Amino acid sequence: MRIATWNVNSLKARLRRVERWLEMFEPDVLCLQETKLADEAFPAMTFEALGYDSFHHGEGRWNGVAILSRVGIEDPLAGFGDGKPADSDARLAWATCGGVRLASCYVPNGRALDHEHYQYKLRWLDRLLNDLDGQCVPSEDIVVCGDFNIAPQDRDVYDPKHFETHTHTSKPERQRIAALADWGLNDVFREHHQDQRLYSWWDYRGGNFHKKMGMRIDLVLTSQSLTKRTELALIDRNERKGPKDDPPSDHAPVFIDLNY
Repeated sequence: MRIATWNVNSLKARLRRVERWLEMFEPDVLCLQETKLADEAFPAMTFEALGYDSFHHGEGRWNGVAILSRVGIEDPLAGFGDGKPADSDARLAWATCGGVRLASCYVPNGRALDHEHYQYKLRWLDRLLNDLDGQCVPSEDIVVCGDFNIAPQDRDVYDPKHFETHTHTSKPERQRIAALADWGLNDVFREHHQDQRLYSWWDYRGGNFHKKMGMRIDLVLTSQSLTKRTELALIDRNERKGPKDDPPSDHAPVFIDLNY
């Protein structure tokens, strides 16, 4: 069973790429972030023609998350399921696919350490943990994946000193990732790539991709039952390349293969 996550930075702009990637890599589940589409504009029929059911939670110009599955979609949920007022942003989608409870997450960026959006980011992550605890138990088959906008450790950024006064590497953000680990989720990519500096996002500016100046902020967190069965965990760095008439996202897909 292959499960993938990809921040496409506008599905409208990247649809051809997503179609090609589905045909080439044949994931059983693909979680998308930053679709930037309203629900009525989501190309569900395009994915259906490729053999995928889909569930989309969007708002239009910003944000937007989706789950594509060729192993079924059950119990879909848009946003948090805690019964509290809905998040104003479309950043979270849940579904059960092939017996695995999945979440496609687009965690707030945070913008700056002294910005209200940073506090929103921390509150959002706390709410995600509470939502996870309310829906699941650690012994189940669970995947929480997506663009977390957090590099869990210094080895996940090209220059830790550069980020000391920025978001994405601050202690409170990393504490939220650690809290998900304490709950029972593992950063499965790191289980397979212990000390390598491998990234999933590169700024468009300054030739950062070619300079290898990136961050690993797209994560696949798995419960222990799935961590044990993960045979492969990779970042498709090649998908970050491309000509101007077929522009890439600034994120690369991340995927795992399960012996399932």
